[in-house]
Amino acid sequence: MNAPSSPADVSSVVQRLGLDGVEAVMEIGFDTDVDAALRTAVIEAVGELLDEDSDEIVGAVLLWCRVEDGDLVDLLLDARDPLADDGVVWLLTPKAGKPGHIDPADIEESAALAGLKSTKTLNASPDWVASRMVVARR
Repeated sequence: MNAPSSPADVSSVVQRLGLDGVEAVMEIGFDTDVDAALRTAVIEAVGELLDEDSDEIVGAVLLWCRVEDGDLVDLLLDARDPLADDGVVWLLTPKAGKPGHIDPADIEESAALAGLKSTKTLNASPDWVASRMVVARR
């Protein structure tokens, strides 16, 4: 597990993720390498995280993704499926230089192919970057 971030940093990130008041959040791609402090702060903010087998419509999806996890377009399509009309996908990927890092150009291309548009990126923790994606309007 990653070293925990400071509680103030983590709560700030949860605010910047805009998850306050989101009724249902799904998590995809959980593994032992996720940032435990960030994940705990999200759970404290939104309550229980739904797993990827849930059939509920959600306001947000946290997608932890590493380069070895498979085709990013397919993973993003899986994350997009349960979204409410105004829902967001937060793609969490390892930072540059960390194992599993995904090139930002690959993220943008995969998002477009999955019908998503990246709207902002932020440092989510010492080892993870979060990219906010929404369904691209035609």
